[in-house]
Amino acid sequence: MGMSWNLCWVLLFTLFQTFSFRLMNAQPYDYPIANLSTSWINSVSAPHSVNFTDGSTVRAILIRGTYGPKYACGFFCNGNCDSYLFAIFIVQTNSVSYITSPAVGFPQVVWSANRNNPVRINATLKLTSDGDLVLQDVDGTLAWSTNTSGKSVAGLNLTDTGNLVLFDVNNSVVWQSFDHPTDSLVPGQKLVSGQKLTASVSATNWTQGGLFSLSVTNEGLFAFIESNPPQTYYQELISGSGTKDNREPSYVTFLNGSLTLSTTSAGPDVVIPIPEASSAQYMKLGPDGHLRVHEWGVEWTEVADLLTGYLGECNYPMVCGENGICSNGQCSCPRSSTSETSYFRQINDRQPDLGCSETTALTCEASQYHSFVELEDITYFTFSSDISNTDTESCKQACLNNCSCKAALFHYGLNSSEGDCYLPSQIFSLMNNEKEKTHYNSSAFIKVQIVPSAASPSSGMSPTPAPIQKKKSRFATMLGSIIGSFLALFLIIGFMAFMFLKKRKHGEVEEDYLDQVPGLPTRFSYTDLQTATDNFSKKLGQGGFGSVFEGTLKDGMEVAVKCLEGLGQIKKSFLAEVESIGSIHHVNLVRLIGFCAEKSHMLLVYEYMSNGSLDKWIYHRN
Repeated sequence: MGMSWNLCWVLLFTLFQTFSFRLMNAQPYDYPIANLSTSWINSVSAPHSVNFTDGSTVRAILIRGTYGPKYACGFFCNGNCDSYLFAIFIVQTNSVSYITSPAVGFPQVVWSANRNNPVRINATLKLTSDGDLVLQDVDGTLAWSTNTSGKSVAGLNLTDTGNLVLFDVNNSVVWQSFDHPTDSLVPGQKLVSGQKLTASVSATNWTQGGLFSLSVTNEGLFAFIESNPPQTYYQELISGSGTKDNREPSYVTFLNGSLTLSTTSAGPDVVIPIPEASSAQYMKLGPDGHLRVHEWGVEWTEVADLLTGYLGECNYPMVCGENGICSNGQCSCPRSSTSETSYFRQINDRQPDLGCSETTALTCEASQYHSFVELEDITYFTFSSDISNTDTESCKQACLNNCSCKAALFHYGLNSSEGDCYLPSQIFSLMNNEKEKTHYNSSAFIKVQIVPSAASPSSGMSPTPAPIQKKKSRFATMLGSIIGSFLALFLIIGFMAFMFLKKRKHGEVEEDYLDQVPGLPTRFSYTDLQTATDNFSKKLGQGGFGSVFEGTLKDGMEVAVKCLEGLGQIKKSFLAEVESIGSIHHVNLVRLIGFCAEKSHMLLVYEYMSNGSLDKWIYHRN
């Protein structure tokens, strides 16, 4: 019995020792610090690798804090996981620092090292023995480095403010991510004069090549859209900055409840209010130029949009794309009120906010054919006067004399002969002038390239003033060209009218034939089938003679509508086939319900087979 008790005590002691040893050697719940000569591989089997339902993936190597939204750094991809960033992101963690909430707590990237040079799977991050933090692609190519070799680095630390720091033996900063901002700021972070936030290309393309940037100068805080020169779309100026000590850089600081702008360490000169944080916050300069503040609640939500002023959404440079006009959130292209000619067309009719392109590109080689589309009560998001105390004609002429000028923008008060003229070299979105808010009158003259034959006084455009000596020498040539053009145009119009009437008469005769054919299935109008298919929006497939769309008739019956293409006008042989197929009823054949034969529109209406096509079941069953 005594031996048994002794054996039990030995076993308990051994278990206790083993458990204590494992506790002493276990990794702590959060692990924000790394020592020299440490490396991490971007492997699918790496610990703390989490896939999120929005398509993103993170592989955390350092995590600061437990339970709630916390900072982590590691490898990140945003949907297309062929390429990865080394980034700092905010993720949801539990009480032992495991990343949780993959369905709502999507990682929010606040800094990245290699935006323009992403790496692939199995890339390696190394903190070398010499103190350099190096990111290498799978083939050994250098993607990014802190260049801190030989600078007495002792370790790597992810701070509780989200700052990634290389520190020395005295715990002093050798290198930190806060000195190299990308497109975001976190609470406690400063944006110092000489630094800038640069937007990504798009929400899915994180490359540092976006149009928008935010920076601080001794004069204030400015947001730009990239052009030559950059154009300002937001500014917060510092009043009375003449007493500033120029050796001390200006900066903005993201604090809880505000974004402050300071010229000295004595205190802020400007305070931009932000809703106070009840949880984690960060701000990001988006691909659309907005500076939004995001906060975690039950999910990530936008709580502030800091650059949107009293002119609203239309004051953003790309709200309607290049050359587009924004009016109450709607986008359109510039049109002359005195001419039928269209000098601009929408890049995509279904997405008018993508902007407008010139129907004829501007060229300096034919600058004598430059003219303007004149737009009254149209203004621009920025205005930097190139000519002061001038009139509209002088402003327009200055633009015509400068080939790089794309528009003459004119602002004036009560007297249009005493205004200011702005000559931008690139045009982004314009907008309606809300005079009750802007308190000025405005006109916009958009430069266009006119075709020589259209450069007559009847065109209603603003032609380029030609020198007197050139006018006399070209008068006879222009007169002959105009007369010849009118004669040729008359002949072309006459021929086209003849062919149109002939074709129309032929089509009417064929359509009348439909009413005389007995035994045809139901005939639908093209409008009926447009309504049934929701304007042909749900495409089922593509065949040799056209596309098939899903639809629902007025009686609720589901149908498949086939749009026949390339068959020309109605033919009696086509109607005979419709009559023949429509009369066949067999359990193994899809029934023809009806048809449409209306001018150039020829469509067949079949019953809808919800289980798909036969070839799908034969060839793709697995």
